[in-house]
Amino acid sequence: MKTGQRKIRWGVLGCARIARESLMPAIQRSSNSVLHAVASRHESKLAACRVQFPTPAFYPGYEELLRDPAVDAVYIPLPNSLHREWTIRAAEHGKHVLCEKPLALDAAQCREMTAACAASHVWLMEAFMYRYTDRTRQVLEVLRGGALGEIKFISSTFRFLLARPADIRSKPELGGGSLYDVGCYPVNFTGMVMDEITRGQPGGALPESISAQCARKDGVDMIYSALLKYPSGVIASLNCGFNAHFQIGSEIVGTRGVLEIPVTFFDNPGVLTLTTGEERREIQVAQSDRYRLEVEDFADAILQKRAPRLSLAETQRNMEILDRLQAAAK
Repeated sequence: MKTGQRKIRWGVLGCARIARESLMPAIQRSSNSVLHAVASRHESKLAACRVQFPTPAFYPGYEELLRDPAVDAVYIPLPNSLHREWTIRAAEHGKHVLCEKPLALDAAQCREMTAACAASHVWLMEAFMYRYTDRTRQVLEVLRGGALGEIKFISSTFRFLLARPADIRSKPELGGGSLYDVGCYPVNFTGMVMDEITRGQPGGALPESISAQCARKDGVDMIYSALLKYPSGVIASLNCGFNAHFQIGSEIVGTRGVLEIPVTFFDNPGVLTLTTGEERREIQVAQSDRYRLEVEDFADAILQKRAPRLSLAETQRNMEILDRLQAAAK
């Protein structure tokens, strides 16, 4: 950020755990943003936020926050079923929007949200914070370096044991289910890899066929696995769930090597393992501040009038894949 440049003033719609524990502290740590306003329909949550965050403005409703002329951008951590409504309302109030993943419940909603933000000349970005980590940077460097040869197989998994039966992620009317909540990460990761290896090939990052299986409980998928086949012959295995032990990891396999990526979506220090022939090499991964970097990129995009890192074209493509995944396992 340039010396003397103004900072983006953020409003947060809702006091969800990810907002309280991750995004709001990240705004406070950032170099180009300030936390200006918080809104919640629950007085107890708003009272707790008043203690934790000495913010100028607190509102008992989301619309009241959107009417605050001092707010430049909003962060939306609301249940998935509310993303479309409040993104469009925020855009109509001239607010830039960083919205939690998945951006929408389907590709049609994504198109509506994109159109509303374009009409109001505001930025919209889906909040995939892992894209701002050193781990992701190292993965892309390996792909660009060619050490793996021609990519043939991608595997990515994100699962954990959801122990709270009343959690919003278990409610179908709120857009619950493991595919929306954590499966969108393997979808995004696979899309990122396919974008990297199919540059210049129209449609190369869209699977030509999908097969899937899932187990449902009370209207939401509790475990989900899919195989995607791409026009180049690449096969991708995507796995997610709420009903088994914590597991996060990915693997990219090529004709000359294999890259193993433990805890793919985290920002802690660690290693990637690159195997080529008989050689196994560890690539060191540095600690990152993924939420702060995400906030700073989005705020800088507003200040510099440039697009943020994650494009809506990528989000739209991935939403179309999520639609196909949902249909494949019915």
